[in-house]
Amino acid sequence: MKRLVILGGGESGVGAAILGKDKGFDVFLSDSGELSAAYAEVLRSEGIAYEEGGHSESLILNADEVVKSPGIAPTVPLVQKLIAQGTPIISEIELAGRYTKSKMVCITGSNGKTTTTKLITHILQEGGIDASPAGNIGRSLAYQVAREPHDVYVVELSSFQLENMYDFKANVAVLLNITPDHLDRYDYEMQNYIDAKFRIIRNMTGDDVFVYWQDDPVINAQLERVTTEARCCPFGESREEASAAYVNAENEMIINAANEPLAMPRADLALNGLHNLYNSMAAGLSAQLLNVKNADICRALGSFAGVAHRLEDLGEIGGVRWINDSKATNVNSCWYALESMPEGKNTVLILGGKDKGNDYSEILPLVRRKVKAIVAMGLHNEKIEEFFKDEVPVLESTHSLSDAVSACSRLSEPGDTVLLSPCCASFDLFTSYVNRGELFKQAVKNLQS
Repeated sequence: MKRLVILGGGESGVGAAILGKDKGFDVFLSDSGELSAAYAEVLRSEGIAYEEGGHSESLILNADEVVKSPGIAPTVPLVQKLIAQGTPIISEIELAGRYTKSKMVCITGSNGKTTTTKLITHILQEGGIDASPAGNIGRSLAYQVAREPHDVYVVELSSFQLENMYDFKANVAVLLNITPDHLDRYDYEMQNYIDAKFRIIRNMTGDDVFVYWQDDPVINAQLERVTTEARCCPFGESREEASAAYVNAENEMIINAANEPLAMPRADLALNGLHNLYNSMAAGLSAQLLNVKNADICRALGSFAGVAHRLEDLGEIGGVRWINDSKATNVNSCWYALESMPEGKNTVLILGGKDKGNDYSEILPLVRRKVKAIVAMGLHNEKIEEFFKDEVPVLESTHSLSDAVSACSRLSEPGDTVLLSPCCASFDLFTSYVNRGELFKQAVKNLQS
């Protein structure tokens, strides 16, 4: 019996453990931290051996294969020991892909992954297809393959997950964009990050389709270095002659990956903003490629409810609009949020958190045009203060959510928008971007009482 060791006891790790058990492996799960009560109970009920609070090397280095959590960096000493002795290390996605023949629609990019993944799932389900989200959202792919099989999986993939995928193959691969992110993971070398993202097209054949944003200079440069047998379906705002999706002169979004082109007025899209136009194009293309009817695609694109913590409108208080964009954990994501804000210097912007090697130059033109005040919110705000000190009329530094919200309330006036779009990871003050967003929503709600 082959020994399968799982490093990391979160959603992906527990799912991989269950799939490994069902396929007859001797499974052992190890987590350096404390497992959640729910996951620990699942492992006990399944009879899967596990440890928490540290790694026992003697129980790990004897593995025939290791499934590593995407959150564990390859530089961790234990991982380096496994590599040195030649133990294969794979991702949960790689493991799951071995045991299913379901179609895989895989989405990656620096920004827009979750929205596009949920939007594609919504369209496919509206079109009568048995589709389910997986990867970074919902139940793990491995668990679903083991216990809740579906005809199509819509898989959100981070660069971390792509690092340890080798034989896995997407039927439709969607690459939304590539901008600097997680560079601390990639030795601050952008090319290493780009290479990780492009692993999404590994193993694709002429029967598969690669959907990508054709106006991204990073993607275009990489496509000069790499090749794929897959059919290419690029999308962009206004390049009709070369695009599978574009906007025509009548301001209609055109999707043209199937026999009959789809035309839908941009005003009818449920999601607003330029970034969501691109997300809608990628989702519409993916749906057409899976033979969803145009009428079903249009209906779904017009009814989608959006994603929590991504440009989430919290309403107005005293004439001031409050927006929760906690999911904006990098500079490019904040750029799209600012792009969707009204013209004029009437935005109070909350920035800050754990810096990942950010270059704020990308948002500077929009900040100069639209932002009246910046409220820095983090344990270390020095970089933000130094960069923006001469760029906005007001810049205040705070070190807690309550102080940040109080400052925004004081600095804003009727007609303004307070935008939480931090550009940074959440881990200095919060447990996750979700935790940051939920606490922000509660703090805004408390302003009304």
